[in-house]
Amino acid sequence: MGTIKSFRELEIWKKGIELVKGIYKMTAGFPKSELYGLTSQMRRCAVSIPSNVAEGFRRRHPKEFKHFLNIALGSSAELETQLVIAKELGYLEGEREAYFIEVIDHIDRMIVSLWKKL
Repeated sequence: MGTIKSFRELEIWKKGIELVKGIYKMTAGFPKSELYGLTSQMRRCAVSIPSNVAEGFRRRHPKEFKHFLNIALGSSAELETQLVIAKELGYLEGEREAYFIEVIDHIDRMIVSLWKKL
């Protein structure tokens, strides 16, 4: 990865951490009946994005890094789907859904760009 010595230096990882914090705060307002359902699933997907970026970086091999970036993209697609479900169930306002989808889209574009460079 050239001059980057730690995954903590990657903007994708930093944006992913910000997304995780936002998802945790947002899902804290979900009904308690969703604690082991949608709340838990959304949090796991959000956490998976920067976690897979970090794990792939540490593998120190471009082919493996690409694999973990693909997993991160899959998690972002799951999270986007869950945002739509949360909105449809009335747990989330449309503006909030749109905000998170925009953040996810930005992270996805960053991941794809890095994937192409590897």
